[in-house]
Amino acid sequence: MSPSLTVRRIAADQGAVLRELRTASLRDAPYAFGDTLEDALSADAAVFDAAAARHAVSHTGTSFILYTEGHPAGLIGASFESAPARRAFVSALWVAPAVRHLRGGELLVNVASQWLAEQGAAEVHAWIADENRTAMRFYERLGFGPTGDRRAMPSHGEEAESLYVRHMHSAHEA
Repeated sequence: MSPSLTVRRIAADQGAVLRELRTASLRDAPYAFGDTLEDALSADAAVFDAAAARHAVSHTGTSFILYTEGHPAGLIGASFESAPARRAFVSALWVAPAVRHLRGGELLVNVASQWLAEQGAAEVHAWIADENRTAMRFYERLGFGPTGDRRAMPSHGEEAESLYVRHMHSAHEA
């Protein structure tokens, strides 16, 4: 029997879970994220507590947690840029290596994208490290495509990342 996967929006009291998943993601793939393991480890627990509390109720930015058999095993962020553009983004996707074969990443991206669409997004964007060909193929399988926009990675200025976009279908288009 395969483990069951569920995704839930972060709860206000899950700062410790957020910190655990964030540090695990940075240990596993330090090249793929905008901050560093040192940043996460040196941050006070109150930073993660405040982020969880904010993400539990915000209409502009949240986190979703993947669970396997009730245990946290993945994370994704979903947010909107500030006005005027107000583009929607998924970010910081990470799934524990032991459960990647179960398609939890796909579940996380789809749940986060749906939440963004419910908040009014017609498109969902993702910045992907140019070095991370696996992530590019993953996002392409989910309907994302390159926009042609590139930039230096925030925490690794010598490396670049590319912007991908997925067009969401609204209910009135169906």
